[in-house]
Amino acid sequence: MSTPIGRHDASLEDALGLRIPARYRHDWALFADWCTAADQPCVPATPEALALFLREHPAAPATQRQRVSAINTVHTRHGHPAPGRSETVRRRLDGARVARADRLAPLLHRRAAELPTMGWPSGVFGRRDALLLTLAATGMPFTQLTRLRRGDVTVDAGTLVATTDGERFCVPPESGSGESPAVAVYRRWAEIQAFLDAYPNTDLLAQHLTDPVEVEQVALTDRQARQHLLTPIDRWGHLPLMPQPMTAQSIASIVRDHLSGRVPARAQLPLRKRGDRDDAPPIGSETGIDLDPHYYERGVAARRSAHDNLDGLTDVFDEIEARADALLEELLTMLDGL
Repeated sequence: MSTPIGRHDASLEDALGLRIPARYRHDWALFADWCTAADQPCVPATPEALALFLREHPAAPATQRQRVSAINTVHTRHGHPAPGRSETVRRRLDGARVARADRLAPLLHRRAAELPTMGWPSGVFGRRDALLLTLAATGMPFTQLTRLRRGDVTVDAGTLVATTDGERFCVPPESGSGESPAVAVYRRWAEIQAFLDAYPNTDLLAQHLTDPVEVEQVALTDRQARQHLLTPIDRWGHLPLMPQPMTAQSIASIVRDHLSGRVPARAQLPLRKRGDRDDAPPIGSETGIDLDPHYYERGVAARRSAHDNLDGLTDVFDEIEARADALLEELLTMLDGL
């Protein structure tokens, strides 16, 4: 004889020390009872478990959202991440969003396959953007793309796997065997980062993308694994010396430009020859130029002035984030009309 939901929930509350708000008791009891039957922990629950629960208990969208709200509230009140805020569960709750993402995925993969992988600086932009588009095709939100670290992406039996915020986003092989084309996209960008690990020099990277040499991709160190996966690139092909994340706004703009075919053309830059700087005299040598003895004091004053001028930059960043959200909504609206 099965245990009544209310009684089962009360005993579970006592065992786990949970306090369930009265308005959420029925929805939480239904979820807790399912977790027991499925041999899943109800606290903390994984996004995958919650998505499976919703699939096995079909209901109207409003009812499903109420259930997710109840489960999220119990988790956050007891210090656990809310499983219903994951992309996995969002996709389960928003059928229109799922259909739109499924429609965009082939287009994103096609755009990624068309990007250049060689040449300077087109090759470095092409490799990064190809991986960015490939990961965006999984439905991963732009904010999660900005948080990806190098150690978050792996290859498992020919499937590209990206793990962020406890969620797994996968790009499996198209035919069910062999290796996903996304794996080659990822490895081309990983090769750039491995090259810079060994030779942190933009001139050498430019030479590599014009006349490539074999780069051994060894296991990442702990420091390298924590570095950001997707980083900004300036117009000359320079990556930041200390890897920095891209913003959600810049990722949204790149995806929008690729989808709409408005990606700016990148002129081929001439390679700097090795001897271009070899004849330059070292700083402080006998060149007839005297260094200013007060440069240090002036540098400190300039930095203090910059600090004062940049006060309030947080408000600017908040405005940028709001504009990024607006750009994304504009993009999705435009794509709905395709």
